[in-house]
Amino acid sequence: MPAYHSIFLEDRDIPLIGNFPLLPLRTRTRGPAYVLPPLQPGESEIDVDPNSESYDCIDEILSLFRANVLFRNFEIKGPADRMLIYGILFVSECLGKVKPGMSAREAEKVLINTALDQFAIPGDASFPLNQAFERPRDRQDAEQLRQYLSQVRQEIAIRLHQRLYPDGQGPSKFWLSFARRKFMGKSL
Repeated sequence: MPAYHSIFLEDRDIPLIGNFPLLPLRTRTRGPAYVLPPLQPGESEIDVDPNSESYDCIDEILSLFRANVLFRNFEIKGPADRMLIYGILFVSECLGKVKPGMSAREAEKVLINTALDQFAIPGDASFPLNQAFERPRDRQDAEQLRQYLSQVRQEIAIRLHQRLYPDGQGPSKFWLSFARRKFMGKSL
């Protein structure tokens, strides 16, 4: 059974830095991403329809995480798959920081701090997947990519928290059962 790939592979006019896509996001976090419209009233934050104009790569990362994290190999078919890989690695990192006895507030702080921590970008010596990612062309592109990835990380942390603590209760044992899994044997 092959891994699931991004539905955003079909999008052709996505700006790239190196070979990393700057996909639009549904976000309130400041950053360089093109912002998608908010969800319609009555639409669930947790289960967004992929056909919705508000569906973004963060929704996809979180919906495909549990299926894809089980794979040790992943064939990259385009730039959107690189976003999927990066997001899955970051979700794995976040889940490793949330402990079973944490309150919703404690977990929220841990997830936001993890998102805001210093992190490597493609081209940095400590970036785990440099063989699959091109380095930014120059310092300006590197800074834009860092800002974009910071925005992505913050949005993942916010939405992952919603899934870990539905109705303020949790953390979800179903999500935490994937905390020790390493996608492709890597971690961020």
